[in-house]
Amino acid sequence: MTMASLTSDNNYFEDFKVGDIFRHSRGKTVTPLENVLITNLVLNSADGHFNEHKMADTHFGGILSYGGVNFSLVLGLSTQDCCENALEEIGLDNVRLKRPVMHGDTLYVYSEVLESADAVREDAGIVRFRHWGVNQRDEVVVEIDRIALIKRRSHWADR
Repeated sequence: MTMASLTSDNNYFEDFKVGDIFRHSRGKTVTPLENVLITNLVLNSADGHFNEHKMADTHFGGILSYGGVNFSLVLGLSTQDCCENALEEIGLDNVRLKRPVMHGDTLYVYSEVLESADAVREDAGIVRFRHWGVNQRDEVVVEIDRIALIKRRSHWADR
């Protein structure tokens, strides 16, 4: 098996053009498993993320998914199309948690290429993406910018 057969053939650095917009095909329903587990693993002790009894009487009416879970799911759902050929995650900027996410909400993701530039390495380039996570009602719940070092087809595709 060659390296090229492990990844898609249309997500190398050369394929990303400023202004390109992607609607990623997968969605993910937020369950108590990831929300409560990750919230506890990072020692976030806010009742809103795991105390159903307390949250039932609030205007939310239930548990809120932790923002770290929400933007992580958005990044994960976008990775197959945007960062499958990434060599390095350079940075995450402008994280905006726009609306609450509840257990049972399903997240979908759209991405746009904001910038594309040469890197110090000749075998890769830098791409800045903006990812939008939307819920099942098509409301934006997360915005996040991701900067990644992406393989160049010219150096990696035939390996």
